[in-house]
Amino acid sequence: MGFDVAAAAYDAFMGRYARRLSAQFVEFAGVAADQRVLDVGCGPGTLTVELVGRLGPASVAAVDPSGSFVEAARSRMPGVDIRRASAEALPFESASFDAAVAQLVVHFMPDPVAGLREMARVTRIGGAIAASVWDHAGGFGPLGTFWSVAREVHPGVVDESNLPGARGGHLSQLFEAAGLASVIETSLVADLEHPTFEEWWGPFTHGVGPAGAYVQSLDPGHRAALRDRCRTVLGDGPFVIPARAWAARGQA
Repeated sequence: MGFDVAAAAYDAFMGRYARRLSAQFVEFAGVAADQRVLDVGCGPGTLTVELVGRLGPASVAAVDPSGSFVEAARSRMPGVDIRRASAEALPFESASFDAAVAQLVVHFMPDPVAGLREMARVTRIGGAIAASVWDHAGGFGPLGTFWSVAREVHPGVVDESNLPGARGGHLSQLFEAAGLASVIETSLVADLEHPTFEEWWGPFTHGVGPAGAYVQSLDPGHRAALRDRCRTVLGDGPFVIPARAWAARGQA
């Protein structure tokens, strides 16, 4: 999938959008002072940093299946309980948290419903479960332009539009299938201006996620064709990339 990469590569690629999303997502999740919160699929710690800033390190725990990301998150946030684990097998006792959140993670869970059920298991009854996924199906996620050009240049390419939760209403369906109560869904916007084309394109070559893995799989000629067509569409910069995410919240 392309997530056993250096934390700096993720920060430059998706982290630049995720940072703009985090505060909005925490507000939507209803995280409040004096709560203990679990960050599921924390990556190198983008959302975890936001939670620690609000709650303090002793009130936050996090998990991620990527060893490189866990190591980076631990180094960035001493005092936070950060473990290597999948969403489907969380290493915590039942009802250990007041809330469990997953930013930009559900679509990469091998079994999203099982992952959401586990998030509910480790959350107290009535506590909040929240998740967000970029609007890949609608083309308004931060990778919308990239995948649109990739489909044009290389017909048949498999993009991220069919991943779980990537279309409006699907996160709510997953939440309801997991048995969560009082489910609501909304959209969050984290549009970002890029000063130059190279600043936008460079992180795609670092192998992060499906898009980065796809770029790395191309031979030099096909990669150059993709890059040149993206530049034609976007221009030299500055330009704004839309970044809309679907977000759902329910109760354990």
